[in-house]
Amino acid sequence: MTTRGVLYVHSAPRALCPHVEWAVAGVLGARVQLDWVRQPASPGTWRAELSWKGETGTASRIASALRGWQMLRFEVTAEPCPTAEGERYSATPDLGIFHAVTGMHGDILVPEDRLRAALARSAQGGTRLEAEIAELLGKPWDDELEPFRYAGEGAPVRWLHQVV
Repeated sequence: MTTRGVLYVHSAPRALCPHVEWAVAGVLGARVQLDWVRQPASPGTWRAELSWKGETGTASRIASALRGWQMLRFEVTAEPCPTAEGERYSATPDLGIFHAVTGMHGDILVPEDRLRAALARSAQGGTRLEAEIAELLGKPWDDELEPFRYAGEGAPVRWLHQVV
């Protein structure tokens, strides 16, 4: 079964850009050449995005191929398909990698066992429930990545022609 998704490289040092392309090409099994543009949110870094199509699990393999590279900020998404839910991976140098399962409308789906664990940790007094839920929803990653998500100079802008 195939799905499709998007890789957003929010910021990468120039020297890392070809390595990102090689890593993604290794996962997709095809040559990858990204259109890199300057990232104004972090001078000296570059941003790019790539729409991809592949087997279910491709988003996971792309995230694994890019994970752990210092100074790299990225997100990988995969749309749901008949055999699998959607996925979102977010990564920052400070926070590491975040994974969420997403539904057909892009909402994060939190498994019940993770909610129960968050409730238990909160009940023990170690953390506040609000902080636990924020972590489950990837809020720290969203907060850090938000300035990098805005289209920079020369970045492609996608227009929606039909909204459902």
